[in-house]
Amino acid sequence: MRLRDRGNHDAWSEFLQIYEPVIYRVAMRFQMQDADAREIVQEVLLRVASAIDRFDPGGRGTFRGWLSQTTRRVAVDRFRRLVGKEAAVGGPANALASVIADHNQLEIEFDLEHRRQLFLCAAEMVRPTVSQSSWSAFWRTAVDDRSAREVAVELGLTEGAVYVARCRVLKRIREYIEEKEAD
Repeated sequence: MRLRDRGNHDAWSEFLQIYEPVIYRVAMRFQMQDADAREIVQEVLLRVASAIDRFDPGGRGTFRGWLSQTTRRVAVDRFRRLVGKEAAVGGPANALASVIADHNQLEIEFDLEHRRQLFLCAAEMVRPTVSQSSWSAFWRTAVDDRSAREVAVELGLTEGAVYVARCRVLKRIREYIEEKEAD
């Protein structure tokens, strides 16, 4: 709701940090070229800016659902403009059919990309607040999926210290995400 205040640069900056990459990655899944995906992102952002005052948070849907449907509509509009143009194999006509046919899958993918981006933003904010060894222990065990024993040997820590570091960093990341989702 902070986006309704067009002068709230912090709200818009945070929105862009989280959702611009999400919209781009979803657009790229439509078999778009980079330039077309970036145009979809820009069009979605323009539509959000012009329609945010009409979004009803007490209505039936969520903000992310509204945003994913806006992304879908922009992509469909873009594909319709491209259908008549020359396209690569499996180009706009096939992609358009998949976008129109499976809007539930798009919402699932949009939510997945949102969670991924929220994690990346949280990690970026938390990383400077912890020691390098704690960060490495967390990243290597939680993200790279390496064993605590292997990471402990590599970092010169005890296995217990690796588990503690992982839990502490993960707790901070969860707190950041919970704070953002409460917004």
